[in-house]
Formats: sequence, C-alpha cells, structure tokens
Amino acid sequence: MRYSVEEAMLSLCKDKHGDTEIHWTGSAENYNSLDKVKRTDGKELKFTWAEVQAKQKVLDKEFADAQYQRDRAVQYPSIEDQLDMQYWDQVNGTTKWKDAVEKVKTDNPKG
Repeated sequence: MRYSVEEAMLSLCKDKHGDTEIHWTGSAENYNSLDKVKRTDGKELKFTWAEVQAKQKVLDKEFADAQYQRDRAVQYPSIEDQLDMQYWDQVNGTTKWKDAVEKVKTDNPKG
C-alpha cells in the first residue's frame, strides 16, 4: 500500500498542529508545493512540502514493516477456538493452544 499525499498531509498536520484540520483545492497528488493547502482555523501551516513527502515515506515504511501483523491476524484461530484450546489444554495437560499460536508466529516472523 502506498499512502496518498492527502493522508500524509493530514497525518503531518495532526503531528504539528494537534487536532487542527486542513483543506485544499484540487488534487493534492499533483502538488509540488503547499500553496493550495490551508488550515481550517486560518492560521499558517507549519510544515513544508519536503516534510509531507518525507512523512509519506515514513507512513509507507511503517505499513510495510507491519505486514507480519496483518498476516498473523488472519491466521490465528478465532478467540473462541483459542479459549477452547486453552481450556482443554488445562484439563488434559496438553499444549495445543501454545503450539497453534507458535506456528502462526513461526510462519509469519517479525520483519
């Protein structure tokens, strides 16, 4: 996934200005400056176009670095199944739950 320029600007605005919002005219994807971007409260922007592009790269890297988390999330047994495994592991003295979770982690290691 590649974060859009709009998403990078919104994230950077939140980082620099808290909850202040921004708006723009036209498509931000075609910009090479911030001349059409304004804060909704009328105050001056406190970031540059270079910072927007850098933020976009950071967001893209964070997304890519967390791929293992998304892969794991869909492979773990459901919460109901995990609780059932934990119960029966305790009753039977087995390690079915631990083994199932460890297999997902082994199959999808951290970056």
